[in-house]
Amino acid sequence: MPEKTIISIGGNAIIKRNGAGTIAEQFENIQAACAGIARLALDGYRIIVTHGNGPIVGNIVLQNEAAKDILPPMPLYICDADSEGGLGFTIQQAVYNELRKVRSAAECAAVITQVAVDPDDPAFKNPSKPIGPFYAKEEAASLAASCGWVMADDSGRGWRRVVPSPRPVRVIEAGVVERLAASGVIVIAAGGGGVPVVEAADGTLRGIDAVIDKDYATSLLARQTGAGLFVNLTQVDMVYMDFGRPGQKGLPELNVENAKRYLAKGQFHPGSMGPKIESAIEFLESGGQEVIITSPELMGDALKGRAGTRIFK
Repeated sequence: MPEKTIISIGGNAIIKRNGAGTIAEQFENIQAACAGIARLALDGYRIIVTHGNGPIVGNIVLQNEAAKDILPPMPLYICDADSEGGLGFTIQQAVYNELRKVRSAAECAAVITQVAVDPDDPAFKNPSKPIGPFYAKEEAASLAASCGWVMADDSGRGWRRVVPSPRPVRVIEAGVVERLAASGVIVIAAGGGGVPVVEAADGTLRGIDAVIDKDYATSLLARQTGAGLFVNLTQVDMVYMDFGRPGQKGLPELNVENAKRYLAKGQFHPGSMGPKIESAIEFLESGGQEVIITSPELMGDALKGRAGTRIFK
């Protein structure tokens, strides 16, 4: 058993594509992952939980846009913090309730997490991170013209707004997260990739408008806290070759060498599975032991080798 395990819940596993996106539905989707997390805590795992926020932060931005004539709109990094706090609370409550069901005395806490990025990262000139709901092509074109948004096709699933997504450099609160996890607290951190900030020469921080990919932020946090196992929960049950095409093939196991080869061949879309594979490679090459990619419902079976994709060095 790894000393620390980091479990990442994908934003599209919280608000599913064909779902209504209500709070009640979000709680229901989160519950599937949190039941498994509580059981792992009962078995003695030291757990750090991260989560995506792609659909949610986009919805908050839409609310800003709708109310811009009534209230001053919030910058994107404040929307990031808003979504991290709201989803952190939702996951924290779900974990707490599941811990009570299994009679565990473990505690959980959500930490609003700042993540440093490079202000000169080329991502600021090339927006690529999808946020918010899916649109038809014609509606996306209309929004691009009326709002000035950059819109892009998201893995053939529809069109979404894309924003800058710089690579994370340092998780500011990693030390706090590590100490809490080491003491047995289930820590929820780096939600939505964390709140992007830049560091001045004197060490002070300021927010910057972007959304950090939670897979890269999770991999970085795993490395900074010394986690050995990285479990990435998403909408699909495992990693596939030729995903969404006739004859797609599931990959129960994948080593780093083949993961790099398939990634170079374009097998993993940069807006969906690509960052998960890249972050898995970074994690394993930096000393991590194992990565598992699967859906929340299959996490228990995946940890026993009966489901999902296992990635190893």
